[in-house]
Amino acid sequence: MDRFGTDKHFAGSIPELYESYLVPLIFEPYAADLANRVAVLNPSRVLETAAGTGVVTRELANALPTHVDLVATDLNQPMLDRAAAVGTRRPVKWQQADATQLPFDDASFDIIVCQFGMMFFPDKARAMSEARRVLRPGGTLLFNVWDHIKENEFANTVTAALAEIFPADPPLFMVRTPHGYFDPKTISRDLAKAGFSAVPRFKTIAARSRATSARVPAIAYCQGTPLRNEIEARSDAGMAEATSACARAIAERFGAGPVDGKIQAHIVIAQR
Repeated sequence: MDRFGTDKHFAGSIPELYESYLVPLIFEPYAADLANRVAVLNPSRVLETAAGTGVVTRELANALPTHVDLVATDLNQPMLDRAAAVGTRRPVKWQQADATQLPFDDASFDIIVCQFGMMFFPDKARAMSEARRVLRPGGTLLFNVWDHIKENEFANTVTAALAEIFPADPPLFMVRTPHGYFDPKTISRDLAKAGFSAVPRFKTIAARSRATSARVPAIAYCQGTPLRNEIEARSDAGMAEATSACARAIAERFGAGPVDGKIQAHIVIAQR
């Protein structure tokens, strides 16, 4: 049994908090970047995996001409439900799907795009292999992953604060999963194992994560991600305590008013 099966569990109140807090905090700038990279490739059919609550989907819908077929998938139906409720400026096909077992024909998409989802796939080479299978010859797999947690200041601060609350068994979701797949050599090796023979291209992009108060990122990370599941598993009354402790730690490091922290990610481009 997967001890950390909850790392992939985005349900309950998580989709709403994820969309309201985490999307504007860390996902929006990278979503716009990916959508622009897709648009310049002039695709006719695009598949998005691990679409979450649709931040990249919305950017793609804005950046791509209406004749481009756009399919957005995610393993978690509650996340897709939240994405569909927000909506897009033009039609998008929302479909529940496992990225390691895609329900699509071979060579049926020009581009596959995945924002901060590759880290969650239990068999990353298998997900890459499936992406290659459904890509047309010459097609592109375009995804991003978070860099080391030390390059992502709010996530690092939250993780350290939680380690002080739960020293015997610290919640390590952020280190283990979102920030656990950042090494270009490992990613390149998995792509090669999946059948991508061309050398992948990497681009590291730093950005700023801003919020009106320290409590915003504390809620975002503690309550709007599967880190919530780890906190709740450790203490029935732990969520309020954990969120407040993380807010205090962020305020101590970044100030009591509006906060501004570094975030950093790698863009990966692999051609079939």
